[in-house]
Amino acid sequence: MKIICIGRNYINHVKELNHSIPTVPLFFLKPETALILRNRPFFYPEFSKNIHFETEIVLKINKVGRHIQEKFAHTYYDEIGIGIDFTARDLQNECIKSGNPWEISKAFDYSAPIGKFIPKSEFSDLNNINFSLLINNEIKQKGNTKNMIFSFDRIISYVSQFLMLKIGDLVFTGTPAGVGPVKIGDRLEAFIDDRKLLDFKIK
Repeated sequence: MKIICIGRNYINHVKELNHSIPTVPLFFLKPETALILRNRPFFYPEFSKNIHFETEIVLKINKVGRHIQEKFAHTYYDEIGIGIDFTARDLQNECIKSGNPWEISKAFDYSAPIGKFIPKSEFSDLNNINFSLLINNEIKQKGNTKNMIFSFDRIISYVSQFLMLKIGDLVFTGTPAGVGPVKIGDRLEAFIDDRKLLDFKIK
């Protein structure tokens, strides 16, 4: 099982980090050891002093595929959830500044909490899904999939040109504007529409 993460997929987030707008989906990987399941806590790592949250809609792959045409991509996922792409922003900035790869800032252990999944059939429009993050009962991030640069199906099709998708793979589809730091003691609650699917603490 692998975790595929799409970067810079919401224009307002691209602008807040002063990056260029991509012309094709940008993706990186997290290992299976990045997962946090069942609302277990996230323990703040010693190697960073600036861990940021990035709330994202997550797709769960349901069959094996390579070189998937975009018109068939919708058949490769049937559940949608929400997760957090934790980022060691201080490490990432140093890596970018020096021109080095920045997996160290994204792929570390327990950097990908995920919540419950909802059948895709429960959504009337996949291009109009609201999602949000509360920290200590205060809204910190709000997004809607209509604002994605690359749709779910475009992402699936593009990634599959390079990587074989397998059952159980997870695709984090990008974060909207509003990312920021977390601290020990914070409680994070993530929602799709009004359904709370993820609820955990920083320790």
